[in-house]
Amino acid sequence: MPEVAMPRLSDTMTEGVLARWLMSEGDDVHVGDILAEIETDKATMDLEAYEAGPLTKILVEAGATVPIGQTLAIIGEASEGGAAASEPAEPKAEDAAQPTEPKADESSSGAPSDAGPGRAAAPDAAASQPTGRVRATPLVRALAREQGIDLTTITGSGPSGRIVRADLQAAGRQAPAAETPAGAPAAPSAPQPVAAPAPVEGDEKTPLTSMRRITAERLTQSEAAPHFYLTVVVDAANLLDFRRQLNAQLESDGVRVSVNDLLVKACSVVLRAHPEVNTFWGGDHLLTRANVNVGIAVAIDQGLIVPVIRDADRKTVREISAEARALGERARAGRLTPDEFSGGTFTISNLGMFGISEFTAVINPPESAILAVGAAVETPVVKDGELAVTTTMRMTLTVDHRVLDGAVAAAFLRDLVQVLEEPLRIVT
Repeated sequence: MPEVAMPRLSDTMTEGVLARWLMSEGDDVHVGDILAEIETDKATMDLEAYEAGPLTKILVEAGATVPIGQTLAIIGEASEGGAAASEPAEPKAEDAAQPTEPKADESSSGAPSDAGPGRAAAPDAAASQPTGRVRATPLVRALAREQGIDLTTITGSGPSGRIVRADLQAAGRQAPAAETPAGAPAAPSAPQPVAAPAPVEGDEKTPLTSMRRITAERLTQSEAAPHFYLTVVVDAANLLDFRRQLNAQLESDGVRVSVNDLLVKACSVVLRAHPEVNTFWGGDHLLTRANVNVGIAVAIDQGLIVPVIRDADRKTVREISAEARALGERARAGRLTPDEFSGGTFTISNLGMFGISEFTAVINPPESAILAVGAAVETPVVKDGELAVTTTMRMTLTVDHRVLDGAVAAAFLRDLVQVLEEPLRIVT
């Protein structure tokens, strides 16, 4: 009989939270019914039925964290000695129910998810190989090559012994350190997390959501890369005048361009001219991306998510404005799809609307740089030997030093300042 299993819906997902059941045991299930809500590392998904019949058995209670592949429920008569909640089942393309469109969640830039909304990932070729062969997805195999990890030495914790990303991370932590030459100082050990104090009366303990937990893990990964920071001051007077003129022309069409829209376009233009900034660290190689996909950090109730404007360098300011507004609304409403918050190659984080004049941002892995933008403020400056007042904006570029050197990153930032101070370059 059809089993409802926890599918893997993104490259970083190893488990999901069964947020709540929308149907009960004994209910008649029809194709298209929503059985439950599942909170993954990327989004909260509706679990839609693709088979009809009675909901015979619910095997996982609401609120439980479940590894991918584990059976959640059974539709129809359970087979003798049927699936138990503790026994993971291999995800199948024909599972009785699979998630549809996501509702909410975090940022995490990275590779697109293995499965789109509405279907679980079909078993890959590696998973169907005969016993004795390594069982791992192409993504895990690629990561293992980058990290120099021998997959034959790892015991997989995924369905049917499949090696998942968490197994690679564990193997990396357990790998023996390289021998230190005689007389050479030992490499510093990684800092250990500081344990939180025991709660006392009046304290409030809030369990981590999947989004907050995964965000913390990915930002911790980011901090492992050597960062450096470059800050510039942009004379934004011409940029703001250009925006006012543009909005006056587009007002009749109901289009309103923001400063952030202009920043997205300007960054994409300069990224196309500086492809070395549009590059990822690959362990034993650098990967320069063919597309310029600019992410925009958006704060939502659950934390932070980064919708992505794909091929931003090929789009007009009007197109970027409309897309950015739609993505922002979908992010706040919790309706982004995985394709809309993955695949970024560069990120912009703008806190100017909160009155923040300057800050540094943490790189969104696997990207190599992120631009932190502060508020546009009136500032006294000296022009032609005389004191004047203009509007300035401070921007800080955080850079992965493994990928970019100071001079290369500085050249990118210099050209970005020139484009913003001569904004006609944005549209030409």
